[in-house]
Amino acid sequence: MSEFSDYHTLDIKESAQRLGTSIENGLTSAEVQARAAKYGTNELVGESGVSAFKVLIRQFLNIMVFILIAAGILSLVVKDYAESSVVFIIVILNAGIGFFQEYRAEKTVDSLRKLTSPDASVLRDSEIVTIKTSELVPGDVIFLEAGDVIGADVRLFNVFNFESDEALLTGETLPVSKNANIICEPDMSLGDRINLGYSSTISTKGRAQGIVYATGMNTEVGKIAEKLMSAKTNTKTKLNRSLDRMALVLLGVALVLVVVVFAANKFKINSEVLLYAVSLSIAVIPEGLMAVVTLTMALGVRQMSKQQALVRQLNSIETLGSVTDICSDKTGTLTQSKMVLVRAWIPNDGLYFVDGLGFEPIGEIRKTNASNGSSDTVNRQQLTETIVDDDNISPALNLLLTNASLCNLSEIKRDDDGEWIGIGDPTEIALQVFATKIGFGKPSLTSPSTGFKTICEFAFDSSVKRMTVVVESPNGEVFALMKGASERVVDGCSFVFNKDGNSPVKPADLINTLEPHIEKMADDGLRVISLAYKTLNLKELPANADEWIRDDIECDMNYLGMVGIYDPPRPESRMSVEQCFQAGIVVRMLTGDHPITAAAIARQVGIIPELSPSNTSSASTDIVVKPLVMIAKDFDSLSQKEIDGLPQLPSVIARCTPETKVKLIEALHRRSAIVAMTGDGVNDSPSLKFADVGIAMGLTGSDVAKQASEIILTDDNFSTIVKAVAEGRRMFTNIRKFSTELIGSNIAELVCLTVGLAFKDLNGNTVFPLSPVAILTNNMLTGTPPAMALGIEKALPDNMNNPPRNIKHSLFSYEVNMDILANGFVIGGLSIMSYWLVIDVFGDGNLGENCNIRYSESCELVFRARGVNFANLTLLILLFAYSCRDTRRQTLSVEKLKAIYENKALFYSYIFAWVITLMSLYIPGLNRSVFKQSPITWEWWLVFVSFVIYLLFDALYKYLKSRFLPPLYTPNSTQKSLMDLATQMNAEKSLD
Repeated sequence: MSEFSDYHTLDIKESAQRLGTSIENGLTSAEVQARAAKYGTNELVGESGVSAFKVLIRQFLNIMVFILIAAGILSLVVKDYAESSVVFIIVILNAGIGFFQEYRAEKTVDSLRKLTSPDASVLRDSEIVTIKTSELVPGDVIFLEAGDVIGADVRLFNVFNFESDEALLTGETLPVSKNANIICEPDMSLGDRINLGYSSTISTKGRAQGIVYATGMNTEVGKIAEKLMSAKTNTKTKLNRSLDRMALVLLGVALVLVVVVFAANKFKINSEVLLYAVSLSIAVIPEGLMAVVTLTMALGVRQMSKQQALVRQLNSIETLGSVTDICSDKTGTLTQSKMVLVRAWIPNDGLYFVDGLGFEPIGEIRKTNASNGSSDTVNRQQLTETIVDDDNISPALNLLLTNASLCNLSEIKRDDDGEWIGIGDPTEIALQVFATKIGFGKPSLTSPSTGFKTICEFAFDSSVKRMTVVVESPNGEVFALMKGASERVVDGCSFVFNKDGNSPVKPADLINTLEPHIEKMADDGLRVISLAYKTLNLKELPANADEWIRDDIECDMNYLGMVGIYDPPRPESRMSVEQCFQAGIVVRMLTGDHPITAAAIARQVGIIPELSPSNTSSASTDIVVKPLVMIAKDFDSLSQKEIDGLPQLPSVIARCTPETKVKLIEALHRRSAIVAMTGDGVNDSPSLKFADVGIAMGLTGSDVAKQASEIILTDDNFSTIVKAVAEGRRMFTNIRKFSTELIGSNIAELVCLTVGLAFKDLNGNTVFPLSPVAILTNNMLTGTPPAMALGIEKALPDNMNNPPRNIKHSLFSYEVNMDILANGFVIGGLSIMSYWLVIDVFGDGNLGENCNIRYSESCELVFRARGVNFANLTLLILLFAYSCRDTRRQTLSVEKLKAIYENKALFYSYIFAWVITLMSLYIPGLNRSVFKQSPITWEWWLVFVSFVIYLLFDALYKYLKSRFLPPLYTPNSTQKSLMDLATQMNAEKSLD
C-alpha cells in the first residue's frame, strides 16, 4: 500500500487484490473508517489552510515597525502620552490593514479551493452513494461520467468512450482517450498512462469506473504541491529593503540628534530638554510611512480586485509595476476559450463565412463568390456575399449541416439564468452551434415522431481520429455520417459529393486538392475538421448493428467539405498587447497549439505585428517585425550558451511544456528581465513560483497553481494583467511621491529644529524654535494626511507610455534623495530664517527667561517668532506636497493649477492645516499655554514672502532637472523598438 506508482502495470484483479477491495461490492463502512483513520482526508495540506496568527505576526516583522515601537515606549518613559498614543495607533493601524488585506486574500483563495472539492459517486456496502471527494479512501470504487472532476488517482476499468482533460497536470491541451489495458512499462510518463485517472482532472466524454489507489498528498497533484511547499522564497522586495535601509539611517540620525540636544544644553537634562530631544528624534522618523505604504497598497489592491485581479501578497504590486516581460498562455487568457466555427468550404459549392461568437446560436451564414476558398477574411468586404436561409440552402450545405448536427454527442441549451451553455467536447459544441444557427440543431432533426434515429455509433478514437454515426432519415434512408481530421477522413473517401452525381476520386488526389484550403485555414489560426457521408443498404449488413465492422462502414465515403474552428481572441486582447508595447513590455505567448495556429493567433492579437510595407524597412522595428516562433522541442534542445546568443528570445513558443516555461524564465532572468508568468495547471506551478510575479487563472486554475502565485485573475483575461501592471506602476510612483514628501518634511523639521538650538537665553539655555507640542502637531499635519493623499493620486498621463523602471534602482534613487535634501533644506532654512528675522532683525533679540516652560512678558518676542515659524514650516511643507504630485512638471503650470482640486484629499489636508494653524495661533489658552506661541499680525508677510521664494525655487529646480537630468525612464533598444512600433500601429489605426 506504500507504492503508488505502478498501478498502470497491474490488471484490475491485481489492483483490487492489492488494495483489498471488491469491484462488485466496494468497501464496507468499517473498512472506510479504518482507512480514513490511516490515510486521513483526501485533501492537499500545507498552504491550503489559512493561519490568522501567522498572517498577523508577519505584519510586525519589519525594521521600521520595531523602531516605531521603541519610539512609542520612549515617549511613554518621558510621559509624552499624546506622542506615544499616535505612534502606537500607527503601528496597530499598519498591522491591521496588512492583516485584513492578506487574510482576506488567503481566505478567498481558500474558498476557491473549496469550490473545487466536488462530490463523487462511490460503491460502498454494495450500494452507490454520493460523498464529498474529501471522504474518498484507497480502495473506493468510483463512477465517472462526462463533466465529473476525478477526486483521486484511480485505476480505470469498465471504460466506455472515456476521455479526460489532464491539461492542469500534463499540459496536454486536448482530452486524453482512456482504456483499461495493462501498460507494461513501469517508467511510462504520466500522460501516457492511459489506464489511470488523476486527481483534479476533468472527465470530458464517456463513462468509466475506477479503483482509488492514492488520495491527498499521495496523488500526483499532491506530490507537486509538496515540492512547492518545501520551496524557500524571499518575500523581501526592493522596496522592503529600501525602507529597511532608510529606517536604519534615520534611526542613527535620531540618536545623534538626541546627543546634539543634550550637548547644546551642556548635558543639563531636565524634563523639557528630554521632551524636546524625544520630539526631535521622533520628528526625524517618518512614523506614518509604513502605514501609508500599506494603506496605499491595500487601496490599490481593492481597486485591482474590482478589475478582477486578486492580490495575495501586497509586496508583489511593487514588482508588478516593473515587469519587462509578460509570458501568457493563449487559451482563455488571450482568447475566449470558446471554440467557434467561423468558416466552411464545400467543393463545387463555395466558401461560407459564419457570424456570431459564443454558444448562442445566433449569427448569419454567408456564401461568397470565392468558390476556390482562396479569399482572406481580411478582404471579406470585397467579396460578393449571399445570406443563406431556408430558401437557398444547397444540397451540399444541407448534408454538411446534417452531419455537423447528428455526428455529434454535444448539446447546447439555456441555463437557469437564460445564458446559452455548451455541454460536451468544445469542437462538437462549435459544430452544434453552427448547425443550430440555420435550423439544423439536433433537437430539430431528432424529434421522436418525424426525426432522424441513430442506429449505431463508432466513437472517436485517437488511433483513427474520426467518428461515425449511422442514422435513419424520416423517409427510411440510412446514412453513415463521418467527421474527423482531414487526412483520416480522406482515407475513407472514394468520392466527392456533387449535386449532379458523386465524382470518384483517389484519396491521394483528394488530399492534394484539399491541402491549399487546409493550409489557408490553418494560417488563419483555424482548426480544420472534414466531414463525409454515404448511403447504406441495410440488406448488405448484419441484422444486429452490434455486429457491424467499423472498417466496412467507414469506406467509400463521399467527401462533403471542411469547416474551420478556432478559439477567437478576446476583443480587448489586441488593444492590451499594443498598450504593453507602448509601455515597453514584451508580450510572449506560450501555448500547446500547433505552431501555425499559434502564429496566426499571435498575429491577430498583435504579438507578431503585421506592419504595412512602408514600415517594414524601419531598422528600429526589425527586432519586433521578425519575431521568433519556435516549437518547444527546438527551444529545449538549445544549450544555455546558444539561447543567450539569440538576438531575441521567442515571442511565441508552440507545443509548450512546463519545462520550457521554466527554461524561458531562466533565460529572461539572465537578460535582467522581470517576468510575469501566467498559468492554470498544476504543472505550471514551478514556473509560477520561479517567475518574479506568478499570475494564476481563477476560473480554470488548479488549487496548486493559485497557491504558487502572487496574483489570481478572477476572469482569466489578459487585459486584466495589463490593468494590474498599470496599477502597480501608479502605486510605486505614488509611494515615491509620498516618501519624498514625508522624509523631505522631516528633513525640513530637522534643519529648522537643529539650527534653532543655537538660540540661547540669558541663562545660556537653548530656546526652542518650536515647542514639543508644536513639533508633534506639525509632524501630524504635514505627515500622514498629505502622504495618504499622494498615495491615492491618479496615474500620470504617461504612466503606460514609459518603459518599465529598472528594478535595480532603489526607491530612494539619486533624484529622490536630491529632491528630499534640496526641498528639505530650503523649507527648513526659510522657516528658521523667519524665526531669526522676527527675533534679531525686526526685534531686539531678547530671548527672555524660561520661555521653554511658560509664557511671560519677556517671552513675547520668542512666542511671536514661534508662531511665524510654526505657520511657515507647516504651510510650506504642504506646498511641497503639491509639488510632489509631479516631480518633473512645473507646479504652477496651467494644467496643474486647473487640477488643484482634482486630489480632494490633498486639497482638504491643506485647508485643514490652515485651520489648525490659525487655531493654534489665535485661540486663547491654546496658543500660549499649549503651543507656547503668540498670535501674529504683520508677520504674515514673512510667511507669504517665504511662499514666493519657495515657489520660485521650485520652478527653477524643476527646470534645471528637466534640462540636465536624464529622463526618469530610459528605454533599452528592445523597449524603444516596441514603443516605436506601438506608435506606428496607433498611427495606422487612426488612418484606418
